[in-house]
Amino acid sequence: MGTGGDAVVDAQTRVRGIESLRVVDASIMPSITSGNLNAPVMMLADKASDLILGRNCLPPSNASWYVDTGHAHRQR
Repeated sequence: MGTGGDAVVDAQTRVRGIESLRVVDASIMPSITSGNLNAPVMMLADKASDLILGRNCLPPSNASWYVDTGHAHRQR
């Protein structure tokens, strides 16, 4: 995936040189994920479905998240 001449698919997951063919699986990841591939592949599929259907991306969220400041002192 990418913009280089050796990339098989473009940023829209379209296979270069073949019309009407897209690839959406772990093989298009630019670097190998060291953990479970389930979530990254599901996110690729979700993003690709938005690209295919012409939907815009969601705006960035400004939501705060919880940080447990006492985690280092608690018994585990």
